[in-house]
Amino acid sequence: MCGIVGHIGKYNALMATLDGLENLEYRGYDSAGIAYQKNDKIVICKEKGRVQDLKRLILEDDSRLVIGHTRWATHGEPNQMNAHPHQSMHQRFILVHNGIIENYQKLKIEYLSDYRFQSATDTEIVVNLIEYFSNNLGVEEAIRKTMSVIEGSYACLILDIEHPDFIYFMKDKSPLLIGVGQAGVCFSSDISGLIGYAEEFMVVEDKIFGIASKDDIFLFDIIGISQNKKFQKLSVKKEDVDKKTFEHYMLKEIYEQPMMVRTLIGQYFLKDEVNISPRLLHHIRQSDKINFVACGSSMYASNFAKYYFEKLCGIPSEVFCASELVYSTPLISKRPFFIFLSQSGETADLIAVMKKIKKQGYPILTITNSSESTMVRLSDYALNIYAGKEIAVASTKAYTGMLVTTAILARGVGGTKTNLKNNLKAVSLAIEKILQNKEICMCIARDIVDAKDLFYIGRGLDYWTSLEAALKLKEIAYIHTEAFSSGELKHGPIALITKKTPVIAIITQEGTNRITRSNLEETAARGAKTYVISSKGLSTPEDNIILPNVAHYLSPVVSAVVIQLIAYYTAVLKNTDVDKPKNLAKSVTVE
Repeated sequence: MCGIVGHIGKYNALMATLDGLENLEYRGYDSAGIAYQKNDKIVICKEKGRVQDLKRLILEDDSRLVIGHTRWATHGEPNQMNAHPHQSMHQRFILVHNGIIENYQKLKIEYLSDYRFQSATDTEIVVNLIEYFSNNLGVEEAIRKTMSVIEGSYACLILDIEHPDFIYFMKDKSPLLIGVGQAGVCFSSDISGLIGYAEEFMVVEDKIFGIASKDDIFLFDIIGISQNKKFQKLSVKKEDVDKKTFEHYMLKEIYEQPMMVRTLIGQYFLKDEVNISPRLLHHIRQSDKINFVACGSSMYASNFAKYYFEKLCGIPSEVFCASELVYSTPLISKRPFFIFLSQSGETADLIAVMKKIKKQGYPILTITNSSESTMVRLSDYALNIYAGKEIAVASTKAYTGMLVTTAILARGVGGTKTNLKNNLKAVSLAIEKILQNKEICMCIARDIVDAKDLFYIGRGLDYWTSLEAALKLKEIAYIHTEAFSSGELKHGPIALITKKTPVIAIITQEGTNRITRSNLEETAARGAKTYVISSKGLSTPEDNIILPNVAHYLSPVVSAVVIQLIAYYTAVLKNTDVDKPKNLAKSVTVE
């Protein structure tokens, strides 16, 4: 969940590292720090808060060797002492770390009982272990020895005072990329941190150790055997992570959804037929059950994927929460197929499940927004949702991209004669129409901004949209919001309704229209302030937001845009940090 950046080269690496950290700040923003070479010394500067707070502490220095970090706290509260980089007790080594060391307490007792610690972090154990082993080993052997005893996840950049012309690095489970350009070598947890400084990049594999100078990179496995470098062209551009004229990334990304839908049509259709690997489609057709594995918004998207595959393909499907599945394996059918959904492709809970499933030899497809991710490399198959870089922590276009991609995949597998291509074109136009009339979403936001509790209700597909709607308000507006199947209200939750409690009903399915309205009236009879989001063909004059008509099974893509706008404008009115909500990070790379 943290972000790391490093530069070694022929340019001002200090400013380059700070730029990279700002691009990675969505990965963590509790604190930030850097270590850089100045003359014959290493200067460490760190601060609680954002990268901009760190910038204020740094004068017009210039350095050719820098490592930096932006933190999402796991061990120890967010403060300057716990911020990275961390330095070993005798000050030889400096280290930044993304990940979690699971056995750090044991290692502290076994090897470092004589060491004094300045922070509450697991990271400080790692930097001191390297120093401890370096008493009897060379620096490279000391780092590899450290790798052999630590358990958990890590991507680390390391400086050694005695070898000031190198950046050392080690990696297992947490993401780490290396970029190369004319001016030198750079490191990042994410493509965003390389933009503008690298022309090519490579993904560092697990259990790899390495050394970088300004001119070259050397890779080794944990026992010291040299490894090959595999670079690819960096295609992401600076404008891909630019807010342009939008106040927030989240609003920009909401507005990018019509184009994303059109991009997916172009990528996955050949004329009117689905254009996806025949081998993948055949493999899914041969399965007797599809198991969707995901977390957060991706898990809610998986509910729709389950619906598509059961209705369009006739294949039984089930949705699993990854953080539960890793510790509780369900009954497996004879010919299962696993589909993992993740915006980042680096979600730790998903990777843990994936490795468990791979050991059992079951086929895996990853649907993600990052084709360079760990999950893609672990999978048998991969589909990109082509949403482009999503910077805001609260997912918008990645969520709707998953709905569209899984619908296309189900159409390809099932061959059901729905004119999906034309239906998706209608969805793109419907989203544009909603964006042109966004003021109605602002009106609801003004109504609910002071609510302490709020409820979304719906049935079937609309219930699953309600789950995502509730999550969005929780994430960025900090309003306690719950989603219920409207039929479940009278089985308990209706007891929570008090005078003027906002209850928002989503109604896009003909079969559940009347009964959901009846359930909403039950809340109004108990004092609730009610709102209705409905499709045009099902609407009444009293409804608050009327959605353009689209194919019923694609209506969740359209209604998703409305609930995103309601959450966005509510957060703006509450003056919260829309793109970087408290306690959250974009890529959840720790379990």
